[in-house]
Amino acid sequence: MNTERLKIFAAKNGIFLALVVLIAIFSILRPNFFGFANGQTILLQAAELGLIAIPAAFLIMSGTIDLSVGSIASAAGIMGGLTMANTGSTLLGFAAAIVTGIVAGALNGFLISYLGLNSFVVTLGALSVWGGFALLASGGRTIPRADLPESFRAIGTMKFGVIPVQIVLLIIVVALGWYVLNHTKFGKEIKAIGGNQRAARLMGVRVERSRFLLFVASGAFAALAGMMLSAKVQSANPSIGSGLELEALTVVLLGGVAFEGGVGRISGVVAGLLFFRVLRAGLVFLQASPFLQTILVGATLIIAVALDSSIQKMIRKSWARLGKNAVQDPQKEPASVGS
Repeated sequence: MNTERLKIFAAKNGIFLALVVLIAIFSILRPNFFGFANGQTILLQAAELGLIAIPAAFLIMSGTIDLSVGSIASAAGIMGGLTMANTGSTLLGFAAAIVTGIVAGALNGFLISYLGLNSFVVTLGALSVWGGFALLASGGRTIPRADLPESFRAIGTMKFGVIPVQIVLLIIVVALGWYVLNHTKFGKEIKAIGGNQRAARLMGVRVERSRFLLFVASGAFAALAGMMLSAKVQSANPSIGSGLELEALTVVLLGGVAFEGGVGRISGVVAGLLFFRVLRAGLVFLQASPFLQTILVGATLIIAVALDSSIQKMIRKSWARLGKNAVQDPQKEPASVGS
């Protein structure tokens, strides 16, 4: 029985051990890899992806998926950039970007939650729609640094003490996600929907409304990520969010969020995010080919999906064995299948 519990613990927390091992390997290969400056750089590179990964985790826990977040980030960044270029106002630029993200997310949410369309198909189509919109609105051109207000460009280099504003924002979003998932009724409803939608309805959960709100939040945070990326690179590029959807999905699955829904932890998503960024940073340190890094993203996603399937099956079998043993020994009861 202890063996089964150990298997469950290892399956749920393997990403944390993998992260430690990965850091150790790169630290051995490059002794200066594990330092404050490089650690800050890794977190800085992880910030915008984290803004997208946290809402993505909520969606997958609810049994849906959003593959359009990368294009939404690009479209929102362009709309924000065009607004700032024409008005000189950073505030209006952020407002235009966030509204774009909310509209995109609301459209996805309406089609999926209220019309019952498949989330994979809808958001895959939206990936092309918003990517094309970003190119159309910008004429396929990057909005250069000179056209953006100084106050916006300053955001890209702003710090609180020694900590870049992007990292501070990531910490806030992670803390907010953790609180909502673990300490609010809405968070419990999300897992209930993903675990058993019919049972959730019988419990009084408004499934359509909850999923709709998740898609709106996903669009809004994707837009914020697009603006923060634009501030970081000091320009608005119509393809700035390209590939973020696959990276976010990889991070979420590496973090132990079950693709079938109902199971996941914010701490696991953070560990998956760090693992992914440490891996890429380590390859850069080792001067690996950029093409190899692109291959790695796809390979890591495939591995993450395979591990997710295997881990969930193993956990279910272990819980089943624990349940059987509990029947044989009434004084021992298996824990509930929580996150």
